[in-house]
Amino acid sequence: MPENGKISIRQFTILVMIVTIGDSILILPNVSTSFAKQDTWISGIIALLVGLIAVYIFSVLGNLYPKLTFILSIQKILGKWFGTLMAALFLIFPLITVVEYTRELGDFITTEMMAETPILAIQILFICIVIFAVRLGLEVIARTGEIFLPCIILLFLLMVVFLIPQAEFEKLLPILENGIKPVIHGSFSFIAFPFLELVVFLMIIPYINQPKLIRKGFLQGALLGGIVLIILVAMCVLVLGADETARTIYPSYSLARRINIGQFLERVEAMVALLWMLTIFMKCTFYYYVFNLGLAQLLKLKGYRMLTLPAGLLVIVLSPIISPNITYYNKLLAEYWPYFVATCCLLFPLLLLGVYFIKNRFKRSTET
Repeated sequence: MPENGKISIRQFTILVMIVTIGDSILILPNVSTSFAKQDTWISGIIALLVGLIAVYIFSVLGNLYPKLTFILSIQKILGKWFGTLMAALFLIFPLITVVEYTRELGDFITTEMMAETPILAIQILFICIVIFAVRLGLEVIARTGEIFLPCIILLFLLMVVFLIPQAEFEKLLPILENGIKPVIHGSFSFIAFPFLELVVFLMIIPYINQPKLIRKGFLQGALLGGIVLIILVAMCVLVLGADETARTIYPSYSLARRINIGQFLERVEAMVALLWMLTIFMKCTFYYYVFNLGLAQLLKLKGYRMLTLPAGLLVIVLSPIISPNITYYNKLLAEYWPYFVATCCLLFPLLLLGVYFIKNRFKRSTET
């Protein structure tokens, strides 16, 4: 096996929570609010409930072959040839996701912080750090999550506490002004970004040392991450208002600019930038690890580390092709990405479950 490390259920839960938060902490308020307006917090609650059902489905799929990664499970369920083809197609998802996150990070830093720095330089530096982390293995990635978690929670709580005096609850009114349809539309993006993308955790099921607690840890991590995102989206509407949140590219970053405690503590948007960079680094690193591990298993290699550098070059090359500019990226994210995620991360796992149960039922009927 290309990976020999083991992680605890606590580390697994922390990884799920951080990956759920991921890049959503910066981009989700804008995408969801553009559809649901002031009712975006309702979209978040709906998304959390549906997301937990999706995570439960993922855990059921993971329990079918708990000693196999998702790539190997696909081959087991669909057969050698067709399973290999479908596994290869699935690996496009984590690869494109890493490309998108790399582009997202470059756009954010060049737009908000370092306008004169070439985006390519930022992307190369970021992917080099990701490659270094992935080469250290799953155990190190999980321990890094444990180290980052207190910092992530502290930064988030400080931001919320400092913004409470500026919250105006009348900005949540009127509730369901335009009916339930926009709320459902807004919840679709909310479901796709943080929750459906968690299907990649099926790649590390064999490396968790307490397999009986996987479902519990999976659900707990998704629940905690979802609560953080709902609170964040609600704070954006309460402080900025629905219209400004929908117009702003990075609402949570603008939110931090509003912090002003006694004309002493202000301009602390770097706090949100650090919070987002920690979560997106962990999410990008995990997805990059999943892609390299899955590709190594698909090619029957003894290790995945030899793939990390060429895969990194591929990410840099694909970044301007998949997303040439920030306007194109935002349109892609809002209108097309949720459908792509739903296809790869929900319909495909449901197809696998259906094939598995049909095969088992047919096998039992032939035996009797």
